[in-house]
Amino acid sequence: MREEKKLTLWERYLTKEIGIEFKACLYFFAILFFVCVFRMINGTFSVSIAHMAEMIFTCYIIGYMQVFLFGNFDEADTLGLREYAGVTVCTLLYCGVSVLGGWLDRKVLATLIFAAYILLTYVCVILIYRSKRRIDDKKLNEELKLFQTEHKKSE
Repeated sequence: MREEKKLTLWERYLTKEIGIEFKACLYFFAILFFVCVFRMINGTFSVSIAHMAEMIFTCYIIGYMQVFLFGNFDEADTLGLREYAGVTVCTLLYCGVSVLGGWLDRKVLATLIFAAYILLTYVCVILIYRSKRRIDDKKLNEELKLFQTEHKKSE
């Protein structure tokens, strides 16, 4: 008798947590890169550890929001109202925290460019996840065909 292999509650939780961890690291790197470029353009070659802590903490909070409130919009197959709301809210939150924390010296133009950069980052991540899903689908279909061929030979 074959047992059904369903994900346990722990496995589902762990899958979500790993996804949030990955998002936090990805967006933290993107934001840190932007802030470093901003700093270099303005003649400073350092970023405050306090700012970096704010950035990573913000990335985690927004990562949880993305997954649990906005349907994991950067991994969605299609974008609907909920996903567009998520992109908007999360971008505004990143910009708001950047202003409060002074990441970009509270410069309006820099913050607007940062907002555009965050939106571009979301578009890139959405396209990357979409491409990964297509590649994974192809690999699974190839493995299924191979399994079916092997299964027919053994009969």
